[in-house]
Amino acid sequence: MTVLINNLVADTPEHERARQLSAKYEGWNAESILRDAIGQEFAGKIALTSSFGADAVALLHLVAKIDRTTPVIFLDTDRHFFQTLQYRDELVDLLGLTNLTNLRPALEDIRALDPKNTLFQSDPDACCDFRKTKPLAAVTKDYAAWISGRKRHQAATRANLSVVEFDGRNFKINPLANWTAQDVADYIRVHNLPEHPLVAQGYPSIGCFTCTKPVEDGQDARSGRWAGQDKTECGIHLSVYEDGEGI
Repeated sequence: MTVLINNLVADTPEHERARQLSAKYEGWNAESILRDAIGQEFAGKIALTSSFGADAVALLHLVAKIDRTTPVIFLDTDRHFFQTLQYRDELVDLLGLTNLTNLRPALEDIRALDPKNTLFQSDPDACCDFRKTKPLAAVTKDYAAWISGRKRHQAATRANLSVVEFDGRNFKINPLANWTAQDVADYIRVHNLPEHPLVAQGYPSIGCFTCTKPVEDGQDARSGRWAGQDKTECGIHLSVYEDGEGI
């Protein structure tokens, strides 16, 4: 049976559990949500996916306070700004994270699908699929849940984001769903955490250097991602699973 995510079609016991957990967590602060999800609901079966982007340090810091051995998954698309890679290394050291996985696309996929490194221009969805969605699907099958840094304020497509979702295989925990950009900035300032160096250059959301542009004042925080295109999501949160397998 094919299950569409975002709680739009399927109504399985897992979807019901996601709704119940989301209602339970809705009034909780982010740290309490994470403590319960990491230590109780999904103990030993949960990972954090992080882009090490503009807002990432807040969620990474929260998780590190709870358990520094929590698996952290970074999708190394081979298209990141060098500042992002440096920032990743800086935060891993600063926060004492001990379980980082750097996922890269398979070499055979690069050779077969993007030998000239131009796929991002002709088919950005296909580029994201083999560089991000496919590698992530290969490892998230080993977990019951994963933690996301998505927030409702970031884009119209995320305005109704639930604190907990079920995507057909994994529960997704969004502990910062109701945080604003100011909440993130305040958290970083209060805890004296380093900002991603590109934030000061007008990048409130940071992906691959091939597709990300600075954002003008007043624009949607994610409008610089895939700038000039209709694309708004890379695909890792829009997956479809058939019989438990990612496609």
